[in-house]
Formats: sequence, structure tokens, C-alpha cells
Amino acid sequence: MFSRKTYAVPLPGGRVLELGSRCLVMGILNVTPDSFAHASPLRGPADAVAAALRMEADGADLIDIGGESTRPGAETVSADEELSRVLPVLRALHGRLDVPISIDTYKGDVARAAVAAGATIVNDVSGLRRDPALAGAVAESGAALILMHTRGRSKTMDAEAVYDNVIAEVTNELRDSVRSALEAGVPLECVIVDPGVGFAKLPSHSYGVLARLPDFAAALDRPVLVGPSRKSFLRDAVGGRPAPERDWGTAAAVTAAVLAGAHIVRVHAVAEMAQVVRVAEEIRRHRDMANR
Repeated sequence: MFSRKTYAVPLPGGRVLELGSRCLVMGILNVTPDSFAHASPLRGPADAVAAALRMEADGADLIDIGGESTRPGAETVSADEELSRVLPVLRALHGRLDVPISIDTYKGDVARAAVAAGATIVNDVSGLRRDPALAGAVAESGAALILMHTRGRSKTMDAEAVYDNVIAEVTNELRDSVRSALEAGVPLECVIVDPGVGFAKLPSHSYGVLARLPDFAAALDRPVLVGPSRKSFLRDAVGGRPAPERDWGTAAAVTAAVLAGAHIVRVHAVAEMAQVVRVAEEIRRHRDMANR
């Protein structure tokens, strides 16, 4: 177990996201027809709104809404199509959620419209490598920015999973992403980083990232989000189970992330993983008490 630095991340509207006193739970709300991790997709905005409210009641500290699947091999969609999926949900949730909303997108136009509709965080799985306009849109909006590490696009990322030193290379490539954000005017205090387990990484790489998360966090000195939920790197360890049946494996990865100092974990099964996080936090707390 390792120490976890505290950060105050400013959000639009004067709100501040306090990170570090405990690990926060980010609930995943995919409003796509091809989500890899759900047995059946949400049927429309009403279903999505109900799911978001249920996540908040179950213990989510943040809700991450996505309108384009980013799983390996997924088809890309236009900004207009993505907006047609997420804007009705964002508008319907306005004033109904107390927790901050994140928009999971790499497109500048989508980010700009989503923040105008109530999102306060932009979660970019590309680390600013796909749409040059995204960083500027975030800077103008005042939203916080999550930068995830990946390589290539959904259909090519597996071929890019070649590393000599996965932690050093992920850290250096994300450092470039942070630099791009700063050059576009995004304040450093608004930036959160995500090592991207499961993206352009073999299972051994993803486990290596989790095992050495403190090194990654120390090198970048930014809050760290970890998103292991139901991903394919867990598949062999859980007997080849399909994505919707990987919550036990996810629980182990979430525990490891919390004990290693993650600030946020991004998960599908909010009620279950909120319990996992609370127990892992108790272990951390008693470790700290024993070391005083």
C-alpha cells in the first residue's frame, strides 16, 4: 500500500473536486448500441437517466457518460451521432444529479456541447491524440480533463501493444499529452491522468501497470484514474468469462488500484464496487494508523 497525494480539481460553476482523502467511484453510463460490457444496451434516454440516478444512489461519486464505444475493434461514429445519444441524457439529468458528470469523448465539438449541457469533466481516451480541437474546447469551457493513455485507434490498438518498459513509455507518452493540454490553455490543476489498462496493452502490460501504479503516479504528479472494469485483460484469469461476468475479477483489480493509491476507479457495477472501495479504504486507513 502506498500514500495518496491530495489534489483540488476546479470544475465549472465554482465547484471543486477534492481528490485523495478517499478513492472516488466513477459509474460508467454507456449510451451506445454496442457496449462490450453490458448484456443488453440501454433502450433510450429514460433508461439512461434512471441508470444514472440509480448509480448515484448506489454510491457513485461521478457519472461518466459515453456515446461512442471505444472497445478494441469498435466502429467510430460522427460527432452528430454521438451528440444525438448523449445530449438528451445530459439535458434530462440537469438538476437531478448531485454528483459531477463526465463526458467520455475525444471530439472537441462533443465536449463543447456536453459541457454546455451540464458536464463538468471531459474524459478523453485518446490523450489528445485524435482531435486537435479538443484541448482548446476544454480550456474554453473550464472543465476538468482526464487524459488516458492509448495508442492507435479502436481497430489498430492491439497491434500497437509493443513496449520495452511499459511504465516508462506510458508515463512519457502521457506526459506529452499533459504538455499538449497545457499548451492549449488547460490549467495543470484541471488535469487527471489514466494509464489506460486494457488499451493498446497486452494483459501482461495491464497487470504491470496496476502493479507499478505508485511509480506512474509519482512520475506524473497528477490525480490518477484507473478503469479496469470488466476488461479483456481479466478474461483468462477469470476462466474466459464474458465481460458482463467479470465483476469478481474487477473487484480484485479495483482493490489493487485503491491500495496502490488510485484517486478514482471507473466501474460498471457501482453498488458492488462501492463496497469494494470502502473495504479497501478501511485497510488503507488501518495501515496508516499502524504506521503513526
